[in-house]
Amino acid sequence: MNLVNKQFLILLFLNLIVFPVSSQETVNKIYSEGANAIAQIDDAISLAANKNSHILVIIGGDWCKWCIRLETFIMQNAKIDSLIKADYVTIHINYSKENKNPEAMARLGFPQRFGFPVMVILNEKGERIHTQNTGYLEDGEGYSEDKILDFLKLWNRKALDKSTYPN
Repeated sequence: MNLVNKQFLILLFLNLIVFPVSSQETVNKIYSEGANAIAQIDDAISLAANKNSHILVIIGGDWCKWCIRLETFIMQNAKIDSLIKADYVTIHINYSKENKNPEAMARLGFPQRFGFPVMVILNEKGERIHTQNTGYLEDGEGYSEDKILDFLKLWNRKALDKSTYPN
């Protein structure tokens, strides 16, 4: 075996070992399989009551390429990221073969029926006011800035405040 073939095999081996690990580390920062989803919801309710905002629950898993795409899109889009931070308390709830969080799914109105990722909007009391199939927010192989911004604006606290609408 010549030197070029040996170098190629070494690089191939390193790619098989290193890149999946580093990729997995990035992915694991979004959803936590071991997190207590009910506690996440309860904590978000407390924060939302203090902040006077709604709660954006994003349900999915690190196994889901569309879940990763959505999170990446949100983090890389300043308008969307700013709007979420201004109007919502956000939590990510894991749904996977290892942990389907059945108690949380029941509390949230069984949003898994829409596929993943799925978004649930709760008011500051923790009452579900909307479930969003994110397929409607897609654009090609990604997401639409306009569709996501519209969705977030239509379900924030101000949009649902009856004093906003004159008789």
